[in-house]
Amino acid sequence: MNYGYSKTTELSYEAAIEKATEGLKENGFGVLTTIDVKDTLKKKLDVDFDRYIILGACNPPFAYEALQAEESIGLLMPCNVVIHEKAGKVNVSIFNPLLISMVSDNPKLKELSVKLNEKIQTVLSNL
Repeated sequence: MNYGYSKTTELSYEAAIEKATEGLKENGFGVLTTIDVKDTLKKKLDVDFDRYIILGACNPPFAYEALQAEESIGLLMPCNVVIHEKAGKVNVSIFNPLLISMVSDNPKLKELSVKLNEKIQTVLSNL
């Protein structure tokens, strides 16, 4: 199963994080959480891993509407964005909000997932 959309970029790892964060902001998202997976795995398990960061992005108007439609939808929030550097290549992946419409029969959530998908596609295409 494909969980999201991905794009390999010519940007450096740091520039990809910055550009993704800016793109999210321009499309009404804020980054609520930042998880440095490489650092966490080193600290907790003393293992080495690629540079890999997870940005927990939230679009407050969409989040509010979704929570009004179905309170348990919070289990699928926030929309995660992954920036992963492997073998010198930087890949950006963003959660596909259309997956929400696959697991919910709520028509309001289906409508919101389509609108949110448009914003996600815009963010990714601008990287």
